Amino acid sequence: MDPTCALTQYHPFSSTQFPEESMAALQEKRSSEERRHKSIQNGAQTSQGQWGRAWEVDWFSLASILFLLMFAPLIVYYFIMSCDQYQCSLITPLVDLLMGNTHLSDIWNKTPTLTYKAAGIYILWVTFQVILYVFIPDFCHKFLPGYVGGIQEGAVTPAGVVNKYEINGLQAWIITHVLWFANACYFHCFSPTIIFDNWIPLLWCANILGYVVSTFAMLKGYFFPTNAKDCKFTGNFFYDYMMGIEFNPRIGKWFDFKLFFNGRPGIVAWTLINLSYAAKQQELYGQVTNSMILVNVLQGIYVLDFFWNEAWYLKTIDICHDHFGWYLGWGDCVWLPYLYTLQGLYLVYHPVQLGTANAVGILILGLVGYYIFRVTNHQKDLFRRTNGNCKIWGRKPEYIECSYTSVDGTKYYSKLMTSGFWGWARHFNYTGDLMGSLAYCLTCGFAHILPYFYIVYMAILLTHRCIRDEHRCFSKYGKDWKRYTTKVPYRLIPGMF
Repeated sequence: MDPTCALTQYHPFSSTQFPEESMAALQEKRSSEERRHKSIQNGAQTSQGQWGRAWEVDWFSLASILFLLMFAPLIVYYFIMSCDQYQCSLITPLVDLLMGNTHLSDIWNKTPTLTYKAAGIYILWVTFQVILYVFIPDFCHKFLPGYVGGIQEGAVTPAGVVNKYEINGLQAWIITHVLWFANACYFHCFSPTIIFDNWIPLLWCANILGYVVSTFAMLKGYFFPTNAKDCKFTGNFFYDYMMGIEFNPRIGKWFDFKLFFNGRPGIVAWTLINLSYAAKQQELYGQVTNSMILVNVLQGIYVLDFFWNEAWYLKTIDICHDHFGWYLGWGDCVWLPYLYTLQGLYLVYHPVQLGTANAVGILILGLVGYYIFRVTNHQKDLFRRTNGNCKIWGRKPEYIECSYTSVDGTKYYSKLMTSGFWGWARHFNYTGDLMGSLAYCLTCGFAHILPYFYIVYMAILLTHRCIRDEHRCFSKYGKDWKRYTTKVPYRLIPGMF
């Protein structure tokens, strides 16, 4: 089974991929995979090569991984340092270094070091999120109509295991933020600016956790995996460390590394980080600008959407395709909270008060982007759940019948929807994601390029993902995929690309 074309990817490190696969087809594949893995247990010769990450490493993949391992932490440091020492200018530090006006040692010596206070804050934060995740069963699904929480099943793993998950991320987010506002308004145990005030020392803590978790996951895969048949070894240390060995590393029955680190503590912290930036703006300038409010609102909607649909996240590539290694472990501890929140950080150093027309325009762009993102995903999920027996925009959806043969020689049939937003472009959900990303950046004006890192990164990431995943789907569906791309010729922007 190659789940890439059938599943979805949420955006941390983005959203659903293709308008395909009826529920019946998915259930047939699940039964087939269970039969396959029973045959593995009985000694039959079966290949897992198409499931999960690669078995073999080509030179380009290895070069990319070595580049990320060496430079991704430096990129994060450079962005945060440029705000702390150079008022968010990305060019000035390079110019100073090239002109000899400063030295690397000067920049490093001015960088705040790890402190006991930051370590205490970070340990308390992660411990609190672990408690919320492991020990407090979800109760939100009992009184919130439409919300799916509590114990949910994931997909079948390569070893034929169906993991169960306690979906309680929305509850954890609510409890965390209620306590945050209670402290800010009544208890005053700590300053609302505590995150900003310790931002760089907390960066060292996040890096330590990211590397410790990634290293532990690799050692666990070698010596005490949750399920040995869910492990992949390429023989290349760097690739295995980066992309992970275990499919679903767990401690005990409920602590799942993937679900915890993908959703908590980084995404729960996302909105708290933005609130801390807003509090710092209020402290420094006596007001919170409308641009900062827009960043908090638009990114807050995105975070809440993630937790409201956390059960849906169990269908994503992160859970159903990727193994757990440095890419997810370090990425979710460091890359996500530090680089996805650059707009709020920038606005602390460069407060921007937008004109009414500009503020309204940015808000509309962000909300329309979110609407496209959510409705596109909803259309696909509705089509999948009902096996096409539904209405999209008031009409029965059109689709293309297609087939493929699995590695065990069984032929399956699927449907590729060509109605609704899925008839406009093959990845129109990505288009909505990019519109929202651009809205975040536009709140900061045009004085510096730093806050626009996010839209550049997302554009590269999602474009690459389009091309990569369509290559896999062409390999899977062959001539049927050509029929689909003829019917829906554009990837992201109707009439252009």
